[in-house]
Amino acid sequence: MTDETPGNGGNPIVARAKAIILKPKEEWPVIDRETTPSGDIFTRYALPLAAIGPVAQFIGGQVFGYGAFGVTYRPSIASGLSMAILGFVLSLVGLFVVSFIADKLAPKFGGESSSRSAFKLVAYSMTASWLAGIFGLIPSLSLLGIVGLYSFYLFYVGAGTLMKVPEDKTLTYTIVTVVCVLLIYIVIGGVTAGLGGLGGAPSLSGGTISSLQGLESIDQGLRAAIVRG
Repeated sequence: MTDETPGNGGNPIVARAKAIILKPKEEWPVIDRETTPSGDIFTRYALPLAAIGPVAQFIGGQVFGYGAFGVTYRPSIASGLSMAILGFVLSLVGLFVVSFIADKLAPKFGGESSSRSAFKLVAYSMTASWLAGIFGLIPSLSLLGIVGLYSFYLFYVGAGTLMKVPEDKTLTYTIVTVVCVLLIYIVIGGVTAGLGGLGGAPSLSGGTISSLQGLESIDQGLRAAIVRG
């Protein structure tokens, strides 16, 4: 896999995911020096990881169902599969949209425009969010998916290195991007809920609502940090 991931042995996806999660400050410069085409990052890294959440939710929905107020709902296989596919596709669409936004915003905060760097920044930042999708295996634990918000910290740490945003503007750049992501998640959630309603699936899961609330909390926290600074 060319130079996409560190290490000479083992699974390169696991190696990169582990490195970006555990030591992002050391890993971003490594990623910045890599010349792996965006297409390879998409097919060999983003696609497999983005599938974790939809697959986990499909399995969890079929095995455990979704429960609330003592009532359990188990979607049909066809409905669950269609929702999983839709969620997977929208997740990938979100990757490209956020990458586009990150690229266009960078120059406005003193950084450099680079579609390749922006794609790498967003794709690898989303590692935490994609991995957190595994909690969908047990719907009652979906709330734990909020740990995926660590992706915003990964983005913040990598913004200066990949997009060359000055350190004193990195936080603001991250905040604006977070707001854009929040809006995208709301749109994606609305589309999923609407289509899910047509297919007889539940509208918004507790995990989705918690994620949106978490995004708002992150935004508020980042704003507070700027005021204190």
